[in-house]
Amino acid sequence: MSEAENPEEDKSGSLMSHLVELRDRVVRMVLAILVLFLGMFYWANDIYVYLAEPLTRHLPDDANMIAIDVASPFLTPFKLVLMLAVFLAMPVILYQMWAFVAPGLYSNEKRIAGPLLVSSILLFYAGVAFAYYVVFPLVFGFFTSIGPEIVNISTDIGRYLDFVLALFFGFGLAFEVPIATIILVAIGFTTPKKLSEKRPYVIVGAFIIGMFLTPPDVISQVLLALPMWVLFEAGLIASAIIFKDREQEDEEEDDDIEDETGLATASDNHPLTDEEMEAELDQAEADEAGLDKNT
Repeated sequence: MSEAENPEEDKSGSLMSHLVELRDRVVRMVLAILVLFLGMFYWANDIYVYLAEPLTRHLPDDANMIAIDVASPFLTPFKLVLMLAVFLAMPVILYQMWAFVAPGLYSNEKRIAGPLLVSSILLFYAGVAFAYYVVFPLVFGFFTSIGPEIVNISTDIGRYLDFVLALFFGFGLAFEVPIATIILVAIGFTTPKKLSEKRPYVIVGAFIIGMFLTPPDVISQVLLALPMWVLFEAGLIASAIIFKDREQEDEEEDDDIEDETGLATASDNHPLTDEEMEAELDQAEADEAGLDKNT
């Protein structure tokens, strides 16, 4: 009886240990976010001023940002600092997730997952930086210059924050295209050669994704789609280099299959000579004679 219950006790003990470990790692994530939040909250208004600088730079001298809701002057910087704390704590969050799942991975999976994890963090940060330093000045400069002269530009601070957060998320996600490409090749879903053949569809898809991930303006959509295309090409090059041996093996297997198929087709379609025809007739007559003897 006790021997039969031991496996169940081991399973329950293992499950509890995993749950305890998961709890500890979630607590560490929350603590990292909380420490960063408390450390930056004192400068929340200054951080918001820095975030709004790409817009306020293009506003007229007599124009200012406004707060429509009563609590916006407090809640908007609060929300900004909280999102920034999560953003800066992302390396800690991803590391805790990686440390939780790493024991269940094979050695070859660990070898490729580590660099991909670091690269994904850096690419996400690069996408956010690209949005702030390249896209924002162009987009806000265009928006503030095409409006009628009788319109006073006064942007609500809450709506501005939602706008820039959407752009940050869109560009940060779009810059993960090389990682997605490498993962698709790594799991055997496709190959660099097949992906290169789908390039026209990828370009069209990049513009469609840009339409959904960015606000409804052509400039931000184009500025998101073009980097996605370039990063897709970078992912193709990287995956071709990383999985070069696998691609060569696939090509050799395809060549062998084509050669075997070609030989079989050639032998099937090869016309019989007179000698081969006579041998076939002799064999047929011998078979008939054997059947007559048996009957």
